[in-house]
Amino acid sequence: MKVAIVGASGAVGQEFLRVLEERNFPIDELLLFGSARSAGRKYSFKGKEYEVKLLQHNDDFKGVDIAFASAGAGTSKEFAADITKFGAVMIDNSSAFRMDPDVPLVVPECNAEDALVRPRGIIANPNCTTIMMVVCLKPIEALSHITRIHVASYQSASGAGAQAMAELQQQYRELVEGKPVTVEKFAYQLAYNVIPQIDVFTDNGYTKEEMKMFNETRKILHSDVKCSAMCVRISSLRSHSEAVWVETEKPLGVAEVQKALAAAPGVTLQDDPATKTYPMPLFTGGKDDVYVGRVRKDLANENGITFWLSGDQIKKGAALNAVQIAEYLIRH
Repeated sequence: MKVAIVGASGAVGQEFLRVLEERNFPIDELLLFGSARSAGRKYSFKGKEYEVKLLQHNDDFKGVDIAFASAGAGTSKEFAADITKFGAVMIDNSSAFRMDPDVPLVVPECNAEDALVRPRGIIANPNCTTIMMVVCLKPIEALSHITRIHVASYQSASGAGAQAMAELQQQYRELVEGKPVTVEKFAYQLAYNVIPQIDVFTDNGYTKEEMKMFNETRKILHSDVKCSAMCVRISSLRSHSEAVWVETEKPLGVAEVQKALAAAPGVTLQDDPATKTYPMPLFTGGKDDVYVGRVRKDLANENGITFWLSGDQIKKGAALNAVQIAEYLIRH
């Protein structure tokens, strides 16, 4: 098994290395690729050192079986042909191909079999907020078809990359030390703040991030469900959280939804109000599962259920989901 990682120096690229080692993914040969800025850097994997090669238009992907790409949509579009031309399966973490009808958009707990039909040799990894939400929606959909979703996301600095995480930490240091606050990765200071904008605004007033949740959810679940999202950046470092309201065709009880969530793959139910037990980003960082709690009836909708979730954006929201897709391909 020959595996490549494109964008090896980024936050998700580094998480790929950790997840592949953690899960003992079968690798006989590993190649790391990056931009001119990161080429030449060295990283350790299973006790061996690997040097990042410059990503170029050449035959470097000859013999590669699986290529994990996380270098941004522009890079993915530019180099997709080079990556796939010798038969490699490109599992792409960017937004470049997610809504392409010839590219499956896959969350293994929801639609793993879609990964087997890939005319372009590309499988798209969904947006992180979508991944975590649909993992929880799938068991509810099995009880009764979900017709509407309202969701407010609380997204950590990690969603904007390693430099954004470093900037948030730097901002807190600067505030404590009474220094001017550095603001480069976000439109405003994130420390002690929330920013109600992730990605750019579209013509309908929603951001691209919010529209991703609408479109990607429908594609993954093969559903006509409508999703209205409000995506907000908060000053947690790594895990995203979401408050989700779903409307189903028939009313569901809290206990049956909790039971379905508890039994679902990739989900951990953490829901005991009496002991103040519920998911929080402080504790879900580094974990594989999406954690769910505060399951309740929606007081404004007879057919509504609402719940809270939290999960590691870099792990399940990116690298782990891609590795799980690759594991499914190997099994099948």
